[in-house]
Amino acid sequence: MPDNSSVEALFLHARSQNGFLNTLVSQDQLRQLYDLMKMGPTSANCCPLRVLFITTPEARERLLPALSPGNVAKVQSAPVTALLARDTRFHEQAERLFPHNPQFYSTFANDAAHADSTARRNATLQAGYFLMAARAVGLDCGPMSGFDEALVNSTFFPDGQLRIDFLCNLGHGDPGKLFGKLPRLDFEEACQVL
Repeated sequence: MPDNSSVEALFLHARSQNGFLNTLVSQDQLRQLYDLMKMGPTSANCCPLRVLFITTPEARERLLPALSPGNVAKVQSAPVTALLARDTRFHEQAERLFPHNPQFYSTFANDAAHADSTARRNATLQAGYFLMAARAVGLDCGPMSGFDEALVNSTFFPDGQLRIDFLCNLGHGDPGKLFGKLPRLDFEEACQVL
């Protein structure tokens, strides 16, 4: 049986934050978050997620034009906004990440479509770990997909190696900005057992 306080912190009481308190998030917390997140499994240990932490007013101003109007205030209130992107050339890390069989990664180097689907799938998986790791180190999360993908890529990843998947605000949530808890599908509605 899982520890109840962990289940509550990671799932039951965790909420998508719409606003944040003016409380500092330290670089040490960001490092702790990453060091937890990186331990989650990916296929062939490909680890394609790359994170750009937006922490300065100047960097935030560069991001604002790419946001949907409903996300501007959320980003402005967040101490940190993480840009969660996939590395299209993750396979170049073969010697380091898959040292027992680095030639395996040549399948990605020689097939761009296979590499892209693998990077997209595994970076998304790692992004889920990212949310859980953030909550585990005491941060609240506000994941967002309302943004101009092409503008974020051209502004922050102009060489094309990294491609944005989604954004996540981090900090200490403002309880006054939360929406009511929304319903979820029951097991019988979402699952089948064969």
